[in-house]
Amino acid sequence: MKPLYDLAQLREIEQRHAAEGLMEKAGLAAASMARKLLQEHEYSVLVLAGPGNNGGDALVAARHLRAAWYQVTVVFVGDSTRLPADAADAYEAWIAAGDELLNEIPPHGRWQLVIDGLFGIGLSRELDARYCELIRQVNALGLPVLALDIPSGLCMSTGRVLGAAVKASHTLSFIGLKPGLFTLDGPDHAGEVHLETLGLAQANTIATGMLVDQPPALPLPRARNSHKGSHGSVGVIGGAEHMTGAAILAARAALLLGAGRVYCGLLAHQPWVLDTAQAELMLHDAATVPALSSVLAVGPGMGTSSAAMAVLHEVLGQSQSLVLDADALNLVAAHHSLQQALKGRPLASTVLTPHPGEAARLLGCRNDEVQVDRIASALKLARTYQAAVVLKGCGSIIALPDGRWFVNRSGNPGMASAGMGDTLCGIIAALLAQSMGMEQAVLLGVYLHGAAADALVERGIGPIGLTAGEVAWAARDLLNAWVYAKT
Repeated sequence: MKPLYDLAQLREIEQRHAAEGLMEKAGLAAASMARKLLQEHEYSVLVLAGPGNNGGDALVAARHLRAAWYQVTVVFVGDSTRLPADAADAYEAWIAAGDELLNEIPPHGRWQLVIDGLFGIGLSRELDARYCELIRQVNALGLPVLALDIPSGLCMSTGRVLGAAVKASHTLSFIGLKPGLFTLDGPDHAGEVHLETLGLAQANTIATGMLVDQPPALPLPRARNSHKGSHGSVGVIGGAEHMTGAAILAARAALLLGAGRVYCGLLAHQPWVLDTAQAELMLHDAATVPALSSVLAVGPGMGTSSAAMAVLHEVLGQSQSLVLDADALNLVAAHHSLQQALKGRPLASTVLTPHPGEAARLLGCRNDEVQVDRIASALKLARTYQAAVVLKGCGSIIALPDGRWFVNRSGNPGMASAGMGDTLCGIIAALLAQSMGMEQAVLLGVYLHGAAADALVERGIGPIGLTAGEVAWAARDLLNAWVYAKT
């Protein structure tokens, strides 16, 4: 996993190394990356320089490219008399060389690459109409864009678009990685992310979060002398009338990901005595499942009836690890007694897996308020309910009650499909049942879920039409490959 830094930490690192010529290093690194991105016989670059240090980085990059005989057009938007000291030096160096600065993009330019140095990591307010129009023009060019540090108009902390944002094909992130590149709108604007540390050591700065970009932990290979009782039992509770499929999906995922036994407790009157596609599942009345299970996954298709509430109230008082999803979360949000029961559970015994709408109900706010700062929202949920939280969505956030947080990098748009959350619920429950710690099971479950969807897309399945069932089977195959990889 890679560290993710907040704005205060990055500013502290910059200040600590202020005498080391960071802008010159950043501009040189940007010019080097631009040259790598340009194909043979491509030599014309449009550079956009803004009113701050990000613009200074862009001007230094322009100077190095011009020195290497590239044709460089520079558009500067800002007040040269108000530039920070290093950016002012970069501006004067460009002017002293006799090079031209434009104040708008020429209408008939022929470039092969755009370098975006309009706004950097300090941007926190909505852009005004002038800058939004300039960004619209950049995006309309249809050219590859190299964004410096962060695509202009994107909030580095949250991934939120601040009025308008450049859609980059590549982003060169200086010093450390920024969380906004990997969640909410970030992945749609950052393109391929590259890290350039500028030779700085971050050993004295502890990152606030981590990027989950590889399997964070794996279960041990199974002992030969094992049996179904060695690998735990998962009880899935849900499946009210007309919603039994959600519980079945979660139960199938738990079975495929290695739980020794899986009991599926349905609130609906059972329309069958077995799941014909997965006959190993044991279908029960919901009330009988808790006593049979070492881990409970509660909520998929559960509904919000009085019967559902009664079952949930019972399981919140159980000692088993719980994964709460879907209607279990909606019931908690709606009933103070359930909230108190949830908060009273032992630490490291509960996982909540809300989508933004469910998170909003749990926090008593609007959906858009959750999305404005997904990391802060997930952390507030984790503290409030003393549970591990997975705030699902693009760049799912995993937050722990002790204040640590993670951004998951795996997954793709094919996961915007019914039943994906049910499958994730079953995957996490299965890993818990096999004696993985809470943190390790949640991190691995979320990453594995997305990586399985990515593997399917690589095989030509999806993203359009990707199903939750396919992802569960792919997750099983992927976990087996990771655990039993030949060295």
